[in-house]
Amino acid sequence: MFTVATSSALTSVGYVVILIVCFYFLMIRPQQKSKKSRKEMLSSLVVGDEIYTAGGILGSVTRIKNNTIWLKISDKCEIELLKSSIGGLKANDTEE
Repeated sequence: MFTVATSSALTSVGYVVILIVCFYFLMIRPQQKSKKSRKEMLSSLVVGDEIYTAGGILGSVTRIKNNTIWLKISDKCEIELLKSSIGGLKANDTEE
């Protein structure tokens, strides 16, 4: 009952569906997962955490506000940063 035109149209639709599914699993889903893990990391920050900024500054958190944090970078120097500029938590390397 299918004609050649109907068969090729179904094949074309099938390719588009496969392309959309691949696009979702290779691009959209990993981005959503990393966005979720970053949001969890930012919400779980506590005073005393060692972090690094997107600009490469290392320090420890001294105060936390809604959208900003205070970062102690030396004995007498603290800076206020937006939470969006945090690159991540500093890894505790124990090299001897």
